[in-house]
Amino acid sequence: MNQGSRTEYRGNEIAAAWRPGIGSHSERVGLAASESQWGIAASVRASWAAAYGPFEWVALGYLGISSALIVIFSGNLAHPLRLVCVQGLVGLVILALCRAEANVWSASLPAAREERTAKRGCPTSGCATFTQRFWHFWRHWYPHFFFLFCFEEMSVLVHLVSPRWQDAKLIAFDHWLTGVHPAIWLEQFVTPGRNEFMQFAYLTYFVFLLVLGGILYHREDWHGYWSVMTYSAVGYAIGYVIAIFFPVESPWFAMAGSWHGPLHGGPFTAAINFIEHYGRVRGAAFPSQHVAGSIAALWGAWRHRRWLFWVMLPLVICMCASTVWGRYHYMVDIFGGMVTGTLGYAIGSWLMRKRVAEKVTRGEVSLAPQLS
Repeated sequence: MNQGSRTEYRGNEIAAAWRPGIGSHSERVGLAASESQWGIAASVRASWAAAYGPFEWVALGYLGISSALIVIFSGNLAHPLRLVCVQGLVGLVILALCRAEANVWSASLPAAREERTAKRGCPTSGCATFTQRFWHFWRHWYPHFFFLFCFEEMSVLVHLVSPRWQDAKLIAFDHWLTGVHPAIWLEQFVTPGRNEFMQFAYLTYFVFLLVLGGILYHREDWHGYWSVMTYSAVGYAIGYVIAIFFPVESPWFAMAGSWHGPLHGGPFTAAINFIEHYGRVRGAAFPSQHVAGSIAALWGAWRHRRWLFWVMLPLVICMCASTVWGRYHYMVDIFGGMVTGTLGYAIGSWLMRKRVAEKVTRGEVSLAPQLS
């Protein structure tokens, strides 16, 4: 068996472990045995593990850390109680969504049909009801809305700890590293055509995770799908915590007035200007979350869809360059995003392996020996 087939075979063996909230008949039997042996506490732990995965631990952990910081530094905020309530509401929505999907699946299917569906890999097969498919879809795609919420929230949290911008330090570092101010130096190469290409490259950031996640979702590779989401969640969470303690507003604001003129282009430039006008967050520039998210997705493609990695690689490289070209980030922001994105992959991979090991220990999934 070649490496690709071995990976797919192993992924099929543990597929049940990565359908959070979807318990097979055998898993429910195991849960009942756990209840009788260990009591209510063990039952609650097993129920939690069945409905929530590593992504939820990371998401709720970030909400917990940021809420604690809001309480500690509440004096620096205009409406700290409102922010804590919003974060609590987001956490409750996550918990409720996961639990609703778990309940509608386990309560609706007879054991025989459920086992047949489990073997096929997911509740999107023909024997699943509309309600099951509905909750299954939102259970898997809500992470994208969570990422958007966290990004937009940074416009409020960016001065939670320090009221002063730290851009001067990064401007000095960039000049020490390159001998110039990179965004200003690049102006000599600007043409409408080149700028249009760079703005297109910048826009590709918004589709990396959607495309990779969509392919894994379509192929019913739940282990791969939740791995990629977890890589991204960890990378983003690390970056946002850093941004809270080290606020940076970006060259767009800190170096305004240093440019010889705006960057002109075509439809991609217009699209970027529209997004930046209505969705720009002033702050959270270091480390670059665009780079962190792209690197985490790139690692995910390398691990779970190698062919897509080679498609994404040149686009990610151009996207990183475009963050400086477009005056959105300093050079050091790119390096920081590469580090946090890679940390997201490393820590996320460990969390996923830990989850598989726990399920193997509980007897909910078995890992057949790999064939050579």
